[in-house]
Amino acid sequence: MQDVQQKAKQTKLVIFDVDGVLTDGSLFIGDDGQEYKAFNSRDGHGMKMLQHSGVTIAIITGRTSEVVRHRVRDLGIKHVYQGQHDKREALEHLLTSLDVSAQEAAYVGDDVVDLPAMIRVGFAIAVQNAHQEVKAHAHWITPSIGGHGAARDVCELIMDAQGTLRTQLDAYLQ
Repeated sequence: MQDVQQKAKQTKLVIFDVDGVLTDGSLFIGDDGQEYKAFNSRDGHGMKMLQHSGVTIAIITGRTSEVVRHRVRDLGIKHVYQGQHDKREALEHLLTSLDVSAQEAAYVGDDVVDLPAMIRVGFAIAVQNAHQEVKAHAHWITPSIGGHGAARDVCELIMDAQGTLRTQLDAYLQ
């Protein structure tokens, strides 16, 4: 756990996949072709707190969805890569544009398409219900499953390691 705490402490950028991480992976598609996804509000608030604590958040997802565009706008996430079949390429572009080293980045994934990015970063995280191969390459596995608190687990772990969690929580006690 000490290694996990050290990795969390040095994290400046957290990259989340969407389907299976920020959602439970279910895709609801209406008769009109409109796609719907369910996001966890506590995950979203954890992401807002993490950003307020000074950590940058980004999204890299293989699918392209208006729903995701709306969600990231609501969360204030500015670095969004949709329709990315090569997630490592998107990761490299993100690291360069933000001038962040791979060792200072964390990636949260759930399926094998996330592995090229996960094995590149300093802190690879798998959600509890991730594919076994993804779990095998993760430095940490969240206690919660994707779409049901996993993102909040990640955010609070990093804030705790960086000494900012108590400040973020205390803001609601005043």
